[in-house]
Amino acid sequence: MRIVLDETAMAAAGTGNILASRLIHRAHAEADWYLYAPACALVEADRARPGTAEHLAALPGITVLDLDLPGVLAVAREATWGRAHAQHAAQPTPDRPEGAIVATTMPGRWKGAAVRVLDLNP
Repeated sequence: MRIVLDETAMAAAGTGNILASRLIHRAHAEADWYLYAPACALVEADRARPGTAEHLAALPGITVLDLDLPGVLAVAREATWGRAHAQHAAQPTPDRPEGAIVATTMPGRWKGAAVRVLDLNP
């Protein structure tokens, strides 16, 4: 299972969202679970809830994804960097041929996007 956290999911993890907490636990405890935090979304989450970036980056089950050149090009085409980086990170790659699911607390914002969505609202 490969899951990309958008900025709403990251901020929710810091407020005790049980579903976000479960994802983090599974990514730490299970070998076939991968949880990704795109750097641009991490910045937006930290702006919404200060301390989020340091907290999530310190967790062993979360991989922070740097903004590479293809990511920069994707971000340049969108209005918000966090959403664009999360969407880019969810696309198929050689190490994620099936792509990834975007975890969010605002599933409506992903309507029409070419990504699978996991709603973290309890």
